[in-house]
Amino acid sequence: MDHVYPNPNAPHTAIAAGSWRAWCVALRPKTFWIATMPVVVTSALVMGERGALDTRIALLALLASLLLQAITNLQNDVGYATRRLATGNHVGLSRATCNGWLTTGQVRLAIALCVAACVGAGIPVVDRWGVPAALMGLSSMAAALAYMGGPRPIAFTALGELTVFVFFGLIAVIGSYYVQTGTVSSTAMLAGIGIGALAAAILAVNNHRDRDHDAATKRRTFAVTFGELRSRQLFTCLLALGFAVVPWTAWAAQSAWLALPLLVAPRAITLVRDFTRLPAGPAWNALFFRTVKLELAYGVLLAAGAVLSRL
Repeated sequence: MDHVYPNPNAPHTAIAAGSWRAWCVALRPKTFWIATMPVVVTSALVMGERGALDTRIALLALLASLLLQAITNLQNDVGYATRRLATGNHVGLSRATCNGWLTTGQVRLAIALCVAACVGAGIPVVDRWGVPAALMGLSSMAAALAYMGGPRPIAFTALGELTVFVFFGLIAVIGSYYVQTGTVSSTAMLAGIGIGALAAAILAVNNHRDRDHDAATKRRTFAVTFGELRSRQLFTCLLALGFAVVPWTAWAAQSAWLALPLLVAPRAITLVRDFTRLPAGPAWNALFFRTVKLELAYGVLLAAGAVLSRL
């Protein structure tokens, strides 16, 4: 049976039930850069190092990564509704299922379709590279489903940022590199650390913003478990790590072009300053998307540097 769990505290909007706008709320397409950048950077590294790219495999890897992000976002949306987490002190982004714009049945069907499509995209990759590719794909899908699913969701623990670092950084970059080349390079590993650190910083903003709401709903995120000060330190350390590995990445690639992401380091400094000073409230949503844009800029510059190193 489909269920709708309206949030009585949600603002009235013009979003119609079942509309494309409702699906955009659940899918959060602006966060898809988190899934896009690892594959774009990896493909650029392969192009820079080898002078050629297996476009078919690269596109399949990109499709699978986007579908994993969609699964995570949809699972998060429906999980908020079924676990009755939408309360009056929630200041984060709207959730389609909580507001009755989509039913739980609709979202769960969408998740199932995304899982099927992800498996379909992965079959040619697994057929080419075998067990290692299968293990990376299955573990990534399990993490996406478990973020807000199952009896003990990852989102209810202090491991959220670490999970994002591993699956949207290390595995996303190293895995994409492997399925395109059959090998793993030190450059890909370092790029995975940098991309993963910035992706985890995005979740750190989200969890810091929602710490009061999460504490009230018994979610023991990092910010709730370790407190406001440690949450700020985590965000600072993640951004610092993301930029600290840039010189090492350039050194591993033997090209100064891969140091281009340092051009946006001032943005990271501004984000750390604002993270420290910003008062509680909806203004944190803007900081969240600014951090997404930082990863986007970082990834574009890293990818550009990899291609320029070849030229």
